[in-house]
Amino acid sequence: MRNTPRTSPRVPSRVPPRVRVPAHLPDDPAALKGLIARLTERTDALEMRSLRLEMELLRYKKWVYGPRADTLATLNDVNQMLLGFGEELDTRPLTTDDAAEIAAADKDASKDPTPPHPRRVRRGQGRRNLGGSAFDNLPITRCVYDLPETDKPCPCCGKMREKIGEESSWQIEFVPGHFERLEHVRFKYGCTHCEQNASPDGPQIVRADRPIGMVDKGLAGPGLLAFVAASKFSDYLPLYRLEDIFQRSGFAIARSTMSVWCRDMAQMVKPLYDLMVRRVLESGVIGTDDTIMPMLAPGEGKAKKARMWVYVGDDEHPYNIFDFTLSRSRDGPAGFLKGYKGTLLADAYGGYDGIVVGNDLVRAGCWAHARRKFVDAQVTHPAIAAEAVGIIKTLYAIEDRGKPMDAASRGELRRAESAPILAALKDKLFAWRDRGGLLPKHPMAGAIGYTLNQWEELGVFAGLGPAASDSATFGAVPIDNNASEREMKRIVLNRKNSLFVGHERGGTTAATLSTLTSTCRRHDIDPQRYLTQLLINLPATPVSQLDRWLPDEWKRRDSPPPA
Repeated sequence: MRNTPRTSPRVPSRVPPRVRVPAHLPDDPAALKGLIARLTERTDALEMRSLRLEMELLRYKKWVYGPRADTLATLNDVNQMLLGFGEELDTRPLTTDDAAEIAAADKDASKDPTPPHPRRVRRGQGRRNLGGSAFDNLPITRCVYDLPETDKPCPCCGKMREKIGEESSWQIEFVPGHFERLEHVRFKYGCTHCEQNASPDGPQIVRADRPIGMVDKGLAGPGLLAFVAASKFSDYLPLYRLEDIFQRSGFAIARSTMSVWCRDMAQMVKPLYDLMVRRVLESGVIGTDDTIMPMLAPGEGKAKKARMWVYVGDDEHPYNIFDFTLSRSRDGPAGFLKGYKGTLLADAYGGYDGIVVGNDLVRAGCWAHARRKFVDAQVTHPAIAAEAVGIIKTLYAIEDRGKPMDAASRGELRRAESAPILAALKDKLFAWRDRGGLLPKHPMAGAIGYTLNQWEELGVFAGLGPAASDSATFGAVPIDNNASEREMKRIVLNRKNSLFVGHERGGTTAATLSTLTSTCRRHDIDPQRYLTQLLINLPATPVSQLDRWLPDEWKRRDSPPPA
């Protein structure tokens, strides 16, 4: 069969109409200058279009094949160049001078046997040790192997041999999950004396109480419900895959049934979710981000772009809250952040502007976004990209030294070291923009313009914003919004596997259960174990004791005391 060549879709051109060069150039100087100006304008437009297409192509190639980190490709090119230089140097023949220089170096090395750098020893790919602290926590099943009775007599004298010791070895085994039936038996008691004597109150029958269950008269136990929620919102398994897993385990559960279970769990833990929201709104700094969450449009048979937002509390209020909205309008964060008076750490989304002004908030910017702009535009101007990314790397090096400090000390460190670097960087940005020969539509000019437009927000972490007087306040502001972006990956992975939510109620369910599983991950908690105990105890927990079941409080209470 003849293969039909695949053609790429045509990209609409935004280049100005072609300027025709006449066969004979005009003698009039003004007409000649106009022709040159039109040719120059077209050349500049073609160059900008070529740079934008090249930058976009490299960005797509990085998304598919490259690393996730925002690093400059020019550094890899330098390493590759040095590697090629070393290979060429090894193949080059030695001259008399080279031999004398190598002999002198060997003689100096023999006088000082200590190597200048520690030698790295690579471990072989041998048997890995699976022991450690986790090994001791596993339950033990003892398997005993004994000799048959026919082999116990001594072949020499015929007497029975005595046991003189034993040898033991360890093996790690995995037992797949299985279903169990739990029969709940409630004993009933009655007074036979009252019944025989025809008491007016009857036989006084009483029945033993059963713990309040998650689903009244339902088949699903708390462990099964917790497993479904943890698998979907912590391990990103869609329900149709869980349906196949359960069927292989011997008991089929329809995905529609599990969807109803998730809805019921979300409704049950809603008071705890609301408490976590109130705690996060007490944070001094809240990081936020959003991503697309497709939702089936009723009656249309296709999905529309709803949104999922995340709000990350500070260390004093360590909860990750997810919120589902039908659009990306500012009504969503405006409603969530109503009454909040702290610092909002976010990207350059314009919808936050009205929220910041209306609530009198301090808005902090993200240096990871600014760095990414220079990394993406590096192919258009490698020199500026390398210098800008190098300066931002210096800011991050200061942050590494400030991590173990408290907020006030970190703020003083930033004021002393980061603020002068930011002032120098700002001067360089203006110089690159005004005297660097960059056209307004140049990709590198776009990266510079993005950083300058966000300069006030980007300087909040170093005390250059409205909170400059209090070092403890701006010292608690992170340099970037990576914590919120990492939490958005949970939604992206779930979206990739589950594709969409069925309706608005499904999006709210996903937001509620993602809040619990994400906060469990933040505190290094097993989500299935936490959710199991939560579903058992929450129905009987009074509102005044609801904070005992916050993930951080539960971990503090459930963890064994240190030895």
